[in-house]
Amino acid sequence: MTLWELNRLSPAAFATALGHVFEHSPWVAERAGRKRPFASIGALHESMMATVWEAPAASQMALLRAHPELAGKAALRGELTADSTLEQSGAGLAECSAEELVRLTTLNAEYSAKFGFPFILAVKGYDRAGILREFARRVEREPSVEFEEALKQVARIARARLDALLNE
Repeated sequence: MTLWELNRLSPAAFATALGHVFEHSPWVAERAGRKRPFASIGALHESMMATVWEAPAASQMALLRAHPELAGKAALRGELTADSTLEQSGAGLAECSAEELVRLTTLNAEYSAKFGFPFILAVKGYDRAGILREFARRVEREPSVEFEEALKQVARIARARLDALLNE
């Protein structure tokens, strides 16, 4: 799809076309779509992220909580969205050793207990060892710092998904 085509969709079709960009959170596309037309993918992404940054903290938290754990239960059961499946498998998370799965499970539990949402990382460019290092580093952060970092990671994921979906 091109940006030109996206700009001309009905509000419902626009939300449907972009509803998956923010994991299980079509409200971002619905609200951002009100600011059309967009001159570039960058402008669309900025509008979508402005929607996220301007949302109440409870909506931001719900957005973060909509993300799956890395190599977590949903991944093991094959219940990830198509985007998340592609992203996690591209980082090698589908091929974790038993030791790596134990480490990820431990980190997922520790992180979720501390922050109240799953660890979120735009995994493109990371391998499993790099993901584990980043996970271990970030679980030590203060909650307010990590909340902001998680939203920044959501922004990176959304931009990659928009780039994959749209031809400018």
